[in-house]
Amino acid sequence: MKLRALSAGLFGALVALAGPDHRPFGGLPVMAGKANADDNGKAIRAPTVPPARDPSVAVAEEYEAARRTGTREAFELFIARHGDDPLAAQARAELKRLPR
Repeated sequence: MKLRALSAGLFGALVALAGPDHRPFGGLPVMAGKANADDNGKAIRAPTVPPARDPSVAVAEEYEAARRTGTREAFELFIARHGDDPLAAQARAELKRLPR
């Protein structure tokens, strides 16, 4: 009997601590909902996440950065990161042309 009273008391304390300002179960905090409302009190649309970049474009940009740098370290880093990419063969060729 004491265990039930203790667990009920703990649950009541949890609910009291959650209060109206805190996050309701499974929802946004009340203040965040108010902050996302426009002047008329209507909720505005949440911003969307931008689409992911094409990985090949990012690799090509990294290769160009290594080529502009023109150091052994830059090409070695590119090859270490993207050894399977077709641009890695070009990086290896550039690496062979550089003086030791």
